[in-house]
Amino acid sequence: MLESYFTIHSDGESEIEIKKSRFICSLKRAYTEDEAKDFIAQKKKEHWKANHNCSAFVIGEKNDIQRSSDDGEPSGTAGVPMLEVLKKQELINVAAVVTRYFGGTKLGSGGLIRAYSHAVSHALGAVGLVEGKLQQEIRLTISYPNVGSVQNFLENTPYTLKEMIYGEQVEVFCLVDEPKSDEFMAEILDLLNGQVTFKTGECSYHELPIIKKEQLDDI
Repeated sequence: MLESYFTIHSDGESEIEIKKSRFICSLKRAYTEDEAKDFIAQKKKEHWKANHNCSAFVIGEKNDIQRSSDDGEPSGTAGVPMLEVLKKQELINVAAVVTRYFGGTKLGSGGLIRAYSHAVSHALGAVGLVEGKLQQEIRLTISYPNVGSVQNFLENTPYTLKEMIYGEQVEVFCLVDEPKSDEFMAEILDLLNGQVTFKTGECSYHELPIIKKEQLDDI
């Protein structure tokens, strides 16, 4: 399993206009090639009057499946640039369709490449990106006098407080990046002088919104 991955926050679309041509980019999470192809077919049916419905998708933990289509645009001016944007952002399991309604002015090969790239970048910025991290759930059982120390510790570390349950003792549920589970428990033991018991829960992916270092529209 991957320790982490990047993908889109949600399905969605955005539109830009370049020299009176409309470029509508639709994005969807897709986990199989058939799912991506069904999404592309759906968009082609929805925008059957459009001049082009170009597409690109990346599927699999290591982008094992990569496909693109120019759908009638000059070879290499639409699908591949769209695919490159997805790959540059290191995204997985994403399908993109850029629908073009021609506005009467030809853009040339360079202009088309920039337009289709920008359409995907703009849509990624609109729907947002997330980083999924493989995290271990770890339950701490502690006494009431130790609650403040644990809360303060969690507020100043990358570990996540999921839930606290108050009973005879306090159960604190934490989410920890899987590779750092042992380190986390060692730190807690040191913090509380051993006055804690641990129980590990399931290991699963948790997604958090991210902000890329570069502006997506500048790709």
